[in-house]
Amino acid sequence: MKTIAIIPARYASTRFPGKPLVDIGGISMIQRVYQQAKQSKLLDRVVVATDDQRIFNHVTDFGGEVVLTSTLHETGTDRCAEAINLLKAGSEIVMNIQGDEPFIQPEQIDLLIQFFKDNYSQFGIGTLAKQIDNVEQLKDSNCVKLVFDQEGKAMYFSRHPIPFLRGIEIESSLEKHQFFKHIGLYIFRADLLPKLTILPMGKLEKAERLEQLRWMQAGHSIGVCQTRFESQSIDSPKDLSDLGY
Repeated sequence: MKTIAIIPARYASTRFPGKPLVDIGGISMIQRVYQQAKQSKLLDRVVVATDDQRIFNHVTDFGGEVVLTSTLHETGTDRCAEAINLLKAGSEIVMNIQGDEPFIQPEQIDLLIQFFKDNYSQFGIGTLAKQIDNVEQLKDSNCVKLVFDQEGKAMYFSRHPIPFLRGIEIESSLEKHQFFKHIGLYIFRADLLPKLTILPMGKLEKAERLEQLRWMQAGHSIGVCQTRFESQSIDSPKDLSDLGY
């Protein structure tokens, strides 16, 4: 099954304008994401999807493949869907690699692709989870938590620690239970992707501000594959300074 990765990258980020073009150790963020994805052994193609001519020109300059999309998209999923339509790639599997994940590991990408291929008949969507190993992540609302069943099917995503441990202080929670954080790497069956973009926002998504809850509330199953690799997305200039850049 042919697999294509789309890297959505928009310029007008509220918290970090021009984020895809920010310099990280001499290489732009978007180039770092692209280069990491190109190291995957299971991806057949990698394409940046952007709404900005500056990003388009930059990707072209470093030799990457890029497509120009609408400025009206509200989510990266919407941008991926338009890119696939424009490219007419003929791929059966589409991966959405966030444009603010400059340290994404090729092993993570290949792990999720293989998991998805192995479970293609069971799930239309796949993603990654990593066990939480510090209480600060458990408390952080920007660190999305999730629970899944024994077959790897996601049951719920939340910004709140789940499950709630009755009678246990949060500082002691990790001693009593395994908690998992969501790693925001998604993979889709290509024929499902356009259907997801026309779903209305549901009450769960409105409450948590998590797009995947829209899909789940509409009845779509999300397969979850566990990874040992941490993921460090860049949401603000402070995230870079904290990493020493």
